[in-house]
Order: sequence, then structure tokens, then C-alpha cells
Amino acid sequence: MLETIHIYHTNDVHSHLDYWPRTEAFLTKQKKLHEEKGESCFILDIGDFIDRSHIYTEATLGQGNVKLLNNAHYDAVTIGNNEGITLSKDGLNSLYNNAQFDVIVGNLKLDGQTPSWAKPYTIYQTAHGTKIGVVAATAEFKTYYEPLGWSIDEPLKSLQDTVETIHSEVDLVLCMSHLGIHMDEQLAVLCPKIDVIFGSHTHHVLQQGKVVGKTLLTGGGKYGTYVGHTEITYNQSLQKMERKDTELQPTTELPAVKDEKLFNTKLIEEGKSLLNYPVFIAEKYLNKEWFHHSALSRYFAEALLEFSQADCALFNAGIFLRDLPKGEVTAFEVHQCLPHPINACVIEISGNELKQSLELIDQSIQWPYNELKGLGFRGVVLGKMLTYGCSLQNGQLYINGEKAADHKVYKLATLDMFTFGFFFPEFKKLPKTYLLPQFLRDILILYGKKVVK
Repeated sequence: MLETIHIYHTNDVHSHLDYWPRTEAFLTKQKKLHEEKGESCFILDIGDFIDRSHIYTEATLGQGNVKLLNNAHYDAVTIGNNEGITLSKDGLNSLYNNAQFDVIVGNLKLDGQTPSWAKPYTIYQTAHGTKIGVVAATAEFKTYYEPLGWSIDEPLKSLQDTVETIHSEVDLVLCMSHLGIHMDEQLAVLCPKIDVIFGSHTHHVLQQGKVVGKTLLTGGGKYGTYVGHTEITYNQSLQKMERKDTELQPTTELPAVKDEKLFNTKLIEEGKSLLNYPVFIAEKYLNKEWFHHSALSRYFAEALLEFSQADCALFNAGIFLRDLPKGEVTAFEVHQCLPHPINACVIEISGNELKQSLELIDQSIQWPYNELKGLGFRGVVLGKMLTYGCSLQNGQLYINGEKAADHKVYKLATLDMFTFGFFFPEFKKLPKTYLLPQFLRDILILYGKKVVK
């Protein structure tokens, strides 16, 4: 007997919800149609469904997104870095309190065990008795997970071990991988017992998938642009897979839903309403400037230096997306100003290394105009690189008005996106401490509350 099994999958939606109504309607309809024909159907999300740059996600700390997944009748999800490291430990522990689907992630641990809200794997049985083992892993960001109170195992070994545990019990093995295309390719070689790897994290697009060895890889881009559909034909008599194919369906081509243009607007209004409460009082109007220092950048520098207890600070002016008013400032206004899921970081850097970094800024005259996408940045352009407490004057580095010593180690407060090696390669190698779980907006709010009481 031949059985047809359908798996629909989304990945890296990042709270881009403009086309979510039609996506939900499509998934719900397809699942019903397949089940009416006696075909099993599963719906999976491969992580980064949430993004706290969206006001609704911020206001509900992602639990509103979980409602959306419930409404679309998802069967299982795994976590991406946006679920795992942009929420506090308590936030992640409570994220899935009302989930009506399985959360599968094998390499995230709490006190050596899979957290209570997750499973290391799940075995599903189709209507015709085929057993499907689903395993999952998320990206290994140790420098973030450990300060937040989690431990994170090396994902490839974790997946291999889990597959070995369940392989004899199941007919098919599926993997939800929030690891990126390159690790998916490695996994296919290391663990050929996996039949399909549903990929994400690197936002790769595989229109008809990619076969590595005998394993089919998928990738559905980002921002809800596609819904993936994988169809498996399994021969129960011979106990083997006969065929597996995957394709991507552009969400723009799905049937439109009545009033869908109002959907995201309503979510934004709900988020705005939930965050419409004062968080501090500004003594003066705090204007932003993308290519200059500003009242807002100076205020934020004071906040960052106090919070980090660093000697000096470096950040880009493009992080500020709106001015802040004089008087009462709400949580909503601060979020709109600093929507980025970015943390601060303190780097231990020698005077000579800091001098070279500031010289690099002077040489990179195009940086302020770069339209940056990614690294947690949710703005438009990078903007001017701003320094506070450190400066170059006639080739000499000064720290808080004093000549810096070449070999003395100073503490530089900056943004985590500058520690990944793209802008400042040296920063990636230097000792550093990420200041978690606070985002930049949290640091600003804490300072604002302290300054004016």
C-alpha cells in the first residue's frame, strides 16, 4: 500500500504578518482537504516565528504569536534564536504556556534536562500506521544562552544521538533545523538516516529543495514570503520511501482573505494599546540624527555607560528611529525608537586596539550610508559611528580626556552586532561580556527612571 504524507512548513517569519491571514487560511484548508482524502498532513514551523521588533510581539512577549500558530493548527515547532535568546529565561519558559502544538528542540537544556515545555523528539503515527520521528535543534549561541541560564549542546551531535535513539522505532525521520544551510548539508552527510531536513536560520531559498546524499533539504527564505509543501510517498508493504518532493508556494499568490489588510493593523493597534503607559519623563526633547551626535544619542550614551560601567562607548546613530518627546515617554514610543533585538556588550580592549578601531571608522566613509539588514538591526541606514568617552586627536587616543596607554586594557561598551566580525574583526576575538537580557531600549528606560523621579 502506498501512503501519501503532506508536510507544510514555514520558517523565519520574524513577525512579518501582512500575509498571515491568507497563510493561515491556506494551511487550514489544505489540512482539511488532505484529511478528507485519508492523507496525513502535518504543519511545522522551523523557528524565528517571533521578532520583538513587531509591536504586537513585544507587547505580548511572543505569546500573541503562539495564538496565531494555534489558530493555524500547527502540529510542531522548534525555536530559533529569536525565541531562544531575545526573551528572558522567564519569558521563554512561559512563551508556550498556551501552545496547542508540540515544541521540539533537542539541544536546549535546563539543569541538564530538556525544559518542561519542550520535547527532544516526537513520534507521530499517520492514519495508516506509518511512524514518523521528528527531531529538532537550534543554533548554538552559547555566549547568549549561558548568561540567560540555559545550556546549549552542539547541535549536530545532539541530532545524531537522538536519531540513533528513535531510528529503530520509526519508519521516517524528519528534522526541524534552525541551524542554517551549511550545517544542514553537514548533517545530511553525518546522519543519512534523516529523510528530510526542514531548514531555516540563514534564510536560504530552495525552490524544489536540495538533495544531499539521500536526504532532502528545504529552505523557505524569510519574512513569510513562502509556505513550503513537502510530499512523501511511503510504501508500507515494502517499508520504504518511494518518493519525496518539496516546493515553495509564494504567499503573495495564495488566495486573498477578506479584510486581510486590516489584520496586521489591528495587531499593531493592540500592541500599541498594551504599551501605552509611561516609563520615564524626559526633561527635554530628545531628537535623533543619523549623521551627527544628537540630544538622544548623548542621553543614550549616558544610559549605556552607567549600565555597563565601561570607560567609553561606541555605537551607530542609525539605531534611533524616532525622536522622544519632552515629558512623559511611553513604552510604545521607546520601542518605536529602539525596536532592535540588540544587546549591549562590554569589550576588554587595549588602547592600541581601540585606536586602530577608531582609525578604521575614519577610513570607512561609506559606513554611515550603508543600508544594513540583519545582525539584529531593524533600522534604515547604519548612520554615523559615535564615540563617547574616547576620541582620536592628531593620531593620539584619549580616554575621558587623558592620553590612553597602548597596552592598558579599557572597557568599551558597544552593541552586540559589532562583535560578530563584520565591521570590526578584532572585536570578535577580544574578551567580552554580553549584558543580558536587557535590550537597548531597556537600558534607556532604566536610566530614564533613575534620572527623573
